Amino acid sequence: MTYENLDAKLINALLGDGRASLRSLAEDLDVSVTTVSNHLRDLEDEGVIEGYTPRVNYDALGYDVTAIIQLKVEGSALPDITERLRDQKQMTTVYEVTGDYDVIAIGKFRDTDGMNAQIKKLLTDADIRESNTSVVLNSVVENAQFDLDVVEE
Repeated sequence: MTYENLDAKLINALLGDGRASLRSLAEDLDVSVTTVSNHLRDLEDEGVIEGYTPRVNYDALGYDVTAIIQLKVEGSALPDITERLRDQKQMTTVYEVTGDYDVIAIGKFRDTDGMNAQIKKLLTDADIRESNTSVVLNSVVENAQFDLDVVEE
């Protein structure tokens, strides 16, 4: 098995069960625990694996309003606006994008009143020229990850 192929299989195994033990990963991949440990350390050092966190269902916790906020921003203010959005705890995703808008942010809220208050606070910034907010009606797929391709040997 090639180094890259083992890494892909290891990542895929962790995507299936992020809490898997080194021993169970080694058994599944038919390699030693030391090999798994070394590869995991390398993947972490290279920034491929950034951490191990639980996947939280915010809907189950009452954050069942998802808003997609598109912003047109004065050019020089873009880093400041994206930094402020990133620091707002309920913003789960912030992108700088091409196209009609400069920033797309996705946030989770308990209700539309809370969403409205946070968006209005954001829009008081003079560097935001225009905004468009969409409320998600149905999440078909959210925060999905995908298995890496593995070359069959």
